[in-house]
Amino acid sequence: MKQINSNTNQEKLRKFFIKSGVKMIGPETIFFSNDTTIGKNVIINPYVVIGPKVKIGNNVIINSFSHLEECKIKNKVEVGPYARLRPGTILEEGSKIGNFVEVKKSTIGKKSKVNHLSYIGDSELGSGVNVGAGTITCNYDGVKKSKTKIKDNVFIGSNSSLVAPVTLEANSIVGAGSVITKNVKKNSLALTRAPQTEVKNYKRRKK
Repeated sequence: MKQINSNTNQEKLRKFFIKSGVKMIGPETIFFSNDTTIGKNVIINPYVVIGPKVKIGNNVIINSFSHLEECKIKNKVEVGPYARLRPGTILEEGSKIGNFVEVKKSTIGKKSKVNHLSYIGDSELGSGVNVGAGTITCNYDGVKKSKTKIKDNVFIGSNSSLVAPVTLEANSIVGAGSVITKNVKKNSLALTRAPQTEVKNYKRRKK
């Protein structure tokens, strides 16, 4: 991208956004594209790269080491640190994408949270969804991409895999460590992990 490789152009863009009211911490470490649009009361922390076709709304916080491209961030959203927003991502008002989260071609609904260590691809999340740490949407079977639909107020426990195509209906819960391959009904709990086994007074083998 020419605009990122040109120091002169970057200086102009930084000055423009600072004059527009964007608060930048360490502006010399923040990179913009020529078509970047940013709303009011936005804070951008150090070491952020904003690629082409990014629209940022009002009262947004972009935390350090985040990379954004071809995405739309609506009002009152927080991103990062260490987040990657790939093309086709839409973050609705009040949503949050946390550290080490990658989102691709997905919509994250109002006040939904994907806080830690997750991959969300080719997905639609409703409002009030909570995605636990280590959750991934398994959107590619080696031949084609499929979609995951997560309806309003779904809670997904940590370290879960959602194998697309799959739909989680409203107010459903996925237990931690589950691999979900079938649709989950409204107000249901889906749990697929094996029962815990405990051997009492177990003695380790000696070398």
